[in-house]
Amino acid sequence: QVTGHLDDCTCDVETIDAFNNYKLFPRLNQLLESDYFRYYKVNLKKPCPFWNDNSHCGIRDCAVKPCPSDEVPDGIRSGSYKYSEEANNLAEECEEAKRLGAVDGSLSKETRQAVLQWTQHDDSSDSFCEVDDIYSPDAEYVDLLLNPERYTGYKGPDAWKIWNSIYEENCFKPQNVKRPLASGRGESFIYLTEWFSSVCVEKRAFYRLISGLHASINIHLSARYLLQDTWSEKKWGPNVTEFQQRFDEVLTRGEGPRRLKNLYFLYLIELRALSKVLPFFERSSFQLYTGNPSQDVEMKNQLLEILRLAKSFPLHFDENSLFAGNNKEAAKLKEEFRLHFKNISKIMDCVGCFKCRLWGKLQTQGLGTALKILFSENLIEKIPASGPSYGFQLTRQEIVALFNAFGRL
Repeated sequence: QVTGHLDDCTCDVETIDAFNNYKLFPRLNQLLESDYFRYYKVNLKKPCPFWNDNSHCGIRDCAVKPCPSDEVPDGIRSGSYKYSEEANNLAEECEEAKRLGAVDGSLSKETRQAVLQWTQHDDSSDSFCEVDDIYSPDAEYVDLLLNPERYTGYKGPDAWKIWNSIYEENCFKPQNVKRPLASGRGESFIYLTEWFSSVCVEKRAFYRLISGLHASINIHLSARYLLQDTWSEKKWGPNVTEFQQRFDEVLTRGEGPRRLKNLYFLYLIELRALSKVLPFFERSSFQLYTGNPSQDVEMKNQLLEILRLAKSFPLHFDENSLFAGNNKEAAKLKEEFRLHFKNISKIMDCVGCFKCRLWGKLQTQGLGTALKILFSENLIEKIPASGPSYGFQLTRQEIVALFNAFGRL
């Protein structure tokens, strides 16, 4: 049971639970099921920029690349892979792969026509994330409702390598702490506690955002686990043992509850971004364009209701405490923050399981968009009530990622 006050905040767990569970989440969930928010364009074929990645998740568990089945979308299948004898021999393993890791890219004809027009509304670049080129022939729209984030069988050395890279190379943390989230290494946490009390709030915040993201992903894998797999049915549901291994206070030597509190910290940061970005969406010229005018108006109203609700939250994180010192130092630290986060977004192209890669890319882009909003407050305040917003822009990709990432939290 995680309770009480959150570090570096004026808020507590109970206030967030009550606000989220009873007020905000039911409305947000409804919004995310709408056409505008359920389709996300992603390039799942970008090569890993950090190491030679030929390990697509050990075929049996969740790789979909070699599957010869017509059901696997072209965007996932390697173009050079022929319908060869070798392909036929892989049929059994591919069935397993498809079952766990395949991304369902099927879109109706009507949807395809509508999404072509969405790109007209994407006219800015992001600064916190390495963004997919949505005009690349490898970038495809994916229906997020058909591809829920859940356990895919992607685990072991390849999955650990991803998180190792994120923590070891991209987190502001002391050198003597290795793998801060490795289970059973209690000695690391002593160093971590000492370090936490000695570093500036910005570096603590960055570490806690990444830890919160990690916790969120692990909770979803535990909550939607493959519990039963027979010829008649597949049953997904909560795997309590899996959850306890990652978060139980005793099994994690006291670290589990801290990971969960970092999830609340991440929630507060993204909630704060939603409350700050309201003027951008309130403009009459902004529309959630899908080609269905009545639905578009209804969804925009729902969106504004959620943002106003976010703004009404009584105990927001005060982002003014970040980068508030000497101007030169603050600018240097902000740039470091941005580059660290950009690197993390690139690491997502090294994830071997396509479904995990999809959700990893979406959630890092969502958090990157939240950071972009928080660091653009002056620009947002200057947005004119009508007409174009030249100083601050969000692409459709960023908007979809921002709300879906927050929906995961």
